[in-house]
Amino acid sequence: MFKKILIANRGEIACRVIKSARRMGIQTVAVYSDADARAPFVQMADEAVHIGPAPAAESYLIAEKIIDACKQTGAEAVHPGYGFLSERTSFAEALAEAGIEFIGPPVKAIAAMGDKIESKKLAKEAGVNVVPGFVGEIRDTDHAVEISNDIGYPVMMKASAGGGGKGMRLAYSEKDVREGFEATKREGLNSFGDDRVFIEKFIENPRHIEIQILGDKHGNTIYLNERECSIQRRHQKVVEEAPSPFVTPEMRKAMGEQCVALAKAVGYYSAGTVELIVSGADKTGQSFYFLEMNTRLQVEHPVTEAITGVDLVEQMIKVAAGGELKIKQEDVKIDGWAIENRVYAEDPYRGFLPSTGRLVRYDPPVPGWKGGIRGVEEGNGGIRVDDGVMEGGEVSMFYDPMIAKLVTWAPTRDEAADLQIKALDAFEIEGLGHNIDFLSAIMQHPRFRSGELTTGFIAEEYPEGFEGAPAGRKLRTRLAAIGAFVAAAYADRARRIDGQLGNRLRPPAKWSVKIDGEFHNAELSGDEISVDGETVDLAMEYTPGQRTVAAVFDSDEEGEGGEQLIVQIKPVPAGFEFTTRGAKHVLRVLPTRMAKYDKHMIEKIPPDMSKFLVCPMPGLLVSLNVAEGDEVQPGQPLAVIEAMKMENILRAEKAGVVAKVNAKAGDSLAVDAIILELE
Repeated sequence: MFKKILIANRGEIACRVIKSARRMGIQTVAVYSDADARAPFVQMADEAVHIGPAPAAESYLIAEKIIDACKQTGAEAVHPGYGFLSERTSFAEALAEAGIEFIGPPVKAIAAMGDKIESKKLAKEAGVNVVPGFVGEIRDTDHAVEISNDIGYPVMMKASAGGGGKGMRLAYSEKDVREGFEATKREGLNSFGDDRVFIEKFIENPRHIEIQILGDKHGNTIYLNERECSIQRRHQKVVEEAPSPFVTPEMRKAMGEQCVALAKAVGYYSAGTVELIVSGADKTGQSFYFLEMNTRLQVEHPVTEAITGVDLVEQMIKVAAGGELKIKQEDVKIDGWAIENRVYAEDPYRGFLPSTGRLVRYDPPVPGWKGGIRGVEEGNGGIRVDDGVMEGGEVSMFYDPMIAKLVTWAPTRDEAADLQIKALDAFEIEGLGHNIDFLSAIMQHPRFRSGELTTGFIAEEYPEGFEGAPAGRKLRTRLAAIGAFVAAAYADRARRIDGQLGNRLRPPAKWSVKIDGEFHNAELSGDEISVDGETVDLAMEYTPGQRTVAAVFDSDEEGEGGEQLIVQIKPVPAGFEFTTRGAKHVLRVLPTRMAKYDKHMIEKIPPDMSKFLVCPMPGLLVSLNVAEGDEVQPGQPLAVIEAMKMENILRAEKAGVVAKVNAKAGDSLAVDAIILELE
């Protein structure tokens, strides 16, 4: 077994590998850029080596610097994590030449499966179903249009070396192809150093299912069941679960055996994933097609670990060291259900725009990963948080926007989803935009609960964008009760701090609580609270200034049982902002005698900014498509901004004439910078 390994990656996956290596008694070496000098993974590793400036192209993507760090520290092997150099054949070859073991598959398999064009040819030759498409060289945009017309719309344009949702464009028409083909090439070149693109038929109402493969150097290969990864946004996975609510035992066996056969055909060993697309309209489950094989560990591997009990990182290290798999196919079971939500630095209330900046507050529902692959045991379930950030740290524009992965395990799917809601409610992040409310809304959504998922879920269920999860009357009543309780606590503290009036000044008993534009009358009498004349059974403790409270409703006489509601509380003028159950609610809480004045307050209307093209995030202005004096129409592409390795097209909100241009291609822009102004 290795005595020391180097992790050629950063963030949460570097932390993840270090944890397994530490349990195995293996020392670890981290490499880091200028931007990551104070990152948690650097502190966790036994040794750390600085490898360059913040841009990945000048640090994490330079193989020579990784190899030099191995030689400097005596690391015998390298775990590449995912992304960066994890699927570069040249990197694996360079390691071999230097006498350093690559904790991953053989070069031949990476070459065969890492190239999406070549992998489809090999899969077809092996008798695997592949999606209809064109896998040859595409000369230019006109050629791409010709190919797309022949295949039939909709089509998907993909960077050959792409992954992680980058370098992908969906086209429903010739116009979409002409707008997106060059952007797909650029994203492929910028993220993977390869601008080749292939085009294939887009399967409508598709489900994204993937099979986890594990093999050793002795010819043993098994599959560890499937993961459902259908909930995606811009082809980037958001929610993953294992097993899939769609896959039957017969379908699982057919998929698994086919994927094992493909892996054996290319001499695969280590952990890998075969991605399949399945027609959701086919209830027989027979219409599944090969998409690609990822010759690395997947971001969503924890859900497979949770239901099988297999530590995939540990297995990868053992296989790389020449060990033989101790797990047989018949040993692989499905124990319970696991769901993973990806917590991203993006603002769902502003069209999911990337958000960068400092984590003023970061407090996950459990302090890091404890208790094995299922996390901290809690009742009949477990919570696991895989992260690589810390409070006071910065989420940089140079890397992926993922902050953390929240994983829950429970005996059933509904229980795992309920535990997700509870954990998301308790997940505290301040300082930048994040998608926690959106994730909670998905967990509560009736369609998610039914298991009727497709890759179009988000676009279909949130066509006008996200405005928070809907709150019914029951939830609003409970929030009103909590609001009155909290307001009374603040009033009582004010009385006690002054102290000069003794007990003559009591907190008001009657409160008017305005939630989402609706007024509720709340009254506190001893230990009882009533809202709109109905008694609310509420048990909670609160100290003014407390950020998060756990309120229990409808408990028994001994205070046991009941339904728990976790609420994050932020004081605002004349009230509070409550965050819970996938939405933010501003409560104006006033003594009833003063509420009449609130009803007459004038609401400030924000200014009309539609004549300005504003940069929605910090990023690079890749291109500007208009000049002063040009006429523009609603929806017309005006500029392209690159941020967090993704290109974003900015379009005109209304018709007009460009009056002034304030930026040029190549400029680095701050959030809210005005790019141009219409007359």
